Amino acid sequence: MEPVTHFLTGACLGRAGLNRTTALATVTMTLATEMPDIDIVAYLGGSVTGFQHHRGITHSVVGAPLNAAITLALVYGMFLWMRRRNPATTPPRWGLLFLYAIGGTLVHIFQDLTNSYGVRPFAPFNPKWYSWDIVFIIDPIMLAALVCGLALPGLIALVTEEIGEGKPRFRGRGGAVFALVCLAVVIFVRDLEHRRALNVLNSVTYRDEDPLHASAFATVWTPFKWDGVVETRDFFQLVPINSRSGELDTSDEQSVIFKPEETSVTLAAKKSRLGQVYLDWAQYPFTEVVGRPRGEEYLVRFTDLRFASMSRSRPGTQPVLAGYVLLDPALHVEDMFMGTPPKDVLQ
Repeated sequence: MEPVTHFLTGACLGRAGLNRTTALATVTMTLATEMPDIDIVAYLGGSVTGFQHHRGITHSVVGAPLNAAITLALVYGMFLWMRRRNPATTPPRWGLLFLYAIGGTLVHIFQDLTNSYGVRPFAPFNPKWYSWDIVFIIDPIMLAALVCGLALPGLIALVTEEIGEGKPRFRGRGGAVFALVCLAVVIFVRDLEHRRALNVLNSVTYRDEDPLHASAFATVWTPFKWDGVVETRDFFQLVPINSRSGELDTSDEQSVIFKPEETSVTLAAKKSRLGQVYLDWAQYPFTEVVGRPRGEEYLVRFTDLRFASMSRSRPGTQPVLAGYVLLDPALHVEDMFMGTPPKDVLQ
């Protein structure tokens, strides 16, 4: 999920009752539920290194205590600042905050599991990727519920204070619990509709070929529309599907993507560091030679068809989460990168 959802989820968890057990519980949960994304620092080593380590050890069960320790270090700094301003500030229960921070990290991993990018929760011992594919990276219903759950209690408190009622020591618990229940309901409904979509995808024959592998990926606005990807022996097919009606359209010839022939060029690209990392992550990898930039070199592109519909909705844009390997005439790797290739390569 995107960072805002993680932050707001942590804040709701804190205000749902954890803040009644120790001081600084809410700020700890807010920071902890976003802390796994600290792996963004890996991109300082370049796009390939960043991609390789994204959702790695910081998004694993093994890394949860490390995330919790970093979170507590930040919270401890806040506590020292508060104590400097008010020496009478009561210390929180640090051991309990550490457990809460571990829980916040695990919540983050669970939320990322629900979308299509996936996580490696058992790394480094088991580097396998897992993804539930039921929630888009941004879910407007979840965001709205979280914002309302946190904001409405404050507005209600303003009204009650205006009419002279006392200010409660802890407020916002009801709104936070409501928001978290809404998140659970969204996940339940999306999982149910996801199962229906998969059943329909696997019950259809595509161009007289049975599906070898079929997946349904969430769209942003509704739990009833899914982006289906089906792999057969000879081709892939992109199939939009409505899980509520069971309708899917297999007539669009442009949605059929035939598997390219393997060549020495694509094999060399797959042996590169980017190729190995990409193929380990991709569910529906598609490798193709997209050009010879200076007449002698080869530019090989890696894409994952589970994100193909996102690119097709914006004609003229580069594929989402694509990787590129530049090979010299002898098929040695000259360069590799994630995202849009540099302009001097495209020329």
